[in-house]
Amino acid sequence: INHPFIWLNLTRVDPDEEVQGEIHLSLELLKDTEKIILRCEVIEARDLAPRDISGTSDPFARVIFNNHSAESSIIKKTRFPHWGETLELELDPEELSEEGTVSVEVWDWDMVGKNDFLGKAYLYIPILYDQDVQKLSSDYLVSSFVSSGKLGALRLKVRLVEDQILPSLYYQPLIDLLVEDSTALTMLEEVTTVESRQDVAMTLVKIYLGQGLVVPFLDYLNTREVNHTTDPNTLFRSNSLASKAMEQFMKAVGMLYLHEVLKPIINRIFDEKKYIELDPCKIDLNLSEAEVRDSSVEMLQSYLTSIIESIVGSVDQCPPVMRVAFKQLHKRVEEQFAEPENEDVKYLAISGFFFLRFFAPAILTPKLFQLRDQHADTRTSRTLLLLAKALQSVGNLGLQLGHGKEQWMAPLHPIILRSVASVKDFLDKLIDIDHDIGKADNTTELVIKRKFQRSLTVKEAYLHKYKTEGPQLLSRFAFKKRYFRLTSETLSYAKTPDWQVHSSVPVQCVCAVERVDENAFQLQNVMQVITQDNDGQLHTMYIQCKNVNELNQWLSAIRKVSIYNERMLPSFHPGAYRSGKWTCCLQADLTGCSRTHSAVTLGDWSDPLDPDVETQTIYKQLLQGREKLRSVAKQSCGAECNVQLTKPGQSVAARLLAVILDLEQAHTQHRLGSTQPEGGWGQHPAPMQLSFRYSLS
Repeated sequence: INHPFIWLNLTRVDPDEEVQGEIHLSLELLKDTEKIILRCEVIEARDLAPRDISGTSDPFARVIFNNHSAESSIIKKTRFPHWGETLELELDPEELSEEGTVSVEVWDWDMVGKNDFLGKAYLYIPILYDQDVQKLSSDYLVSSFVSSGKLGALRLKVRLVEDQILPSLYYQPLIDLLVEDSTALTMLEEVTTVESRQDVAMTLVKIYLGQGLVVPFLDYLNTREVNHTTDPNTLFRSNSLASKAMEQFMKAVGMLYLHEVLKPIINRIFDEKKYIELDPCKIDLNLSEAEVRDSSVEMLQSYLTSIIESIVGSVDQCPPVMRVAFKQLHKRVEEQFAEPENEDVKYLAISGFFFLRFFAPAILTPKLFQLRDQHADTRTSRTLLLLAKALQSVGNLGLQLGHGKEQWMAPLHPIILRSVASVKDFLDKLIDIDHDIGKADNTTELVIKRKFQRSLTVKEAYLHKYKTEGPQLLSRFAFKKRYFRLTSETLSYAKTPDWQVHSSVPVQCVCAVERVDENAFQLQNVMQVITQDNDGQLHTMYIQCKNVNELNQWLSAIRKVSIYNERMLPSFHPGAYRSGKWTCCLQADLTGCSRTHSAVTLGDWSDPLDPDVETQTIYKQLLQGREKLRSVAKQSCGAECNVQLTKPGQSVAARLLAVILDLEQAHTQHRLGSTQPEGGWGQHPAPMQLSFRYSLS
């Protein structure tokens, strides 16, 4: 019975041990009448923990089953050993059982003193009896801590979608149509599914931000939504394109603002980790209900007061473009619901977005808004949930208090009701901003956009930077922890976020952003940022990320902000320069040995604007709904009309249909390798591929 070659994660036995890496092996059970042979072919291991002062280890493997064991040879000075050895254990038939476990240990051999533990992997004997084992993937993962009993399973569904991004000139007709005729948005909403509406909304927000017309765009959607609403209690309650667009707009332009307002309070809640509970059914039975309730009310009132005070005192911190958008929304709602009994509707329309769809979700799940690096533990999550519920009531101006099932929230009702006046005053001040929407919209919005982009922090986190100054003894110890911050203008780093002395590199000097081979520093997840100074000299900064996901995010973010730099390099070295040659190609030539990937990025809402990518997304949505567009176009111009050509006087549906048919033809031509069109390729030098990866559990 044979188990195929598999990679197993090495796991920790002692939680304080530094364990990392994987081991590649094959197991085989050979039976005859008298004896049983358990054969383990130990192929190789990778990314083992460094144990020696040289930054490497001297690893060997040990296979153990019951009281039998066998060891491989020792491979000196490496974290990526290749053994290629077969170890055999001779077993008695009675030793095999349904609970039998084969363990494979990896140790660092030391000449003096005891050997250092590098990790252990487990494989259960019943797997070898499973005839379907040949159907398993070669990536077989075990848990990060193994005790006893059978392991659980994690089922993943992964989808990889590859898009062809055309040169800018092909997308311009669609952008022009969306910008010039707002009714195209109506047609887009009609052919968009509810499931895809959030992605479409975010894409449209990016497009109109790029055109400097985001406020007129939102005003059109909101006016349409308000005018079609008869009951003010249902205003913006559905997942319409208008509500989704406003929600994504706040995330796109208001994240810095949200961090300034909430981060100190969120950090305090995480640091204090108080046990807070108001629901009698959830209070720990070993504790006094009255004492828990009293202390919880006191802490929640303190947290909620801090949150409300921080929000209502943040008028000047709120981005101007957000304030202008809310001013227009306030105006449209006030015009539609002018009756005295609807006096609060104009406030509720704004607070519904501001509190219920922006601040409350950020409090509930801080990690999704980059307020924290990790999700909250169970205790802190409960505190955040109670605060989010209370803030939703604040956003509803206390109108729903006492009508729900959660009457145990009543101790917070007084503070919520007292906040109503200050919230209304805050909303009045928020929309008190001079901006004539009908005058020089494009210019004004572009000014706001540029101001927004200058202050935009695209990404920030603690990373490890390679220390290039001074003597370089051990490469793995040369990486020092630094706090990196990437904006649309600079990449800077310092010892801490608040450290006054920091170093920075202008984004416009970036020439390439690439991965680094693991063997360059015997480390994973390292990238290099190559820059060019005013004298034409190239400089390389090596940065290590925590994991591959963080590496991809930083590669994406830096490539996006530098995608239109003039001095991008065509090639690079994925290794490091040592002893007069590169570790990747063993050549001394400074000219790179690998092609750069500066145009390859990941789709993420916090990335800077890329109109070609965004318009491609809209094109795909319209392409899926083209039959509906065709039907509408024929109704408006007759069955004999030609929707292949854009003509004056055509309906919006017909013009949209003509544009997407042109784009479809262009995609077909590029797939077949057509020649360059007249006028060149536009902003992109050639058609490029952009891949998005989604992981769904």
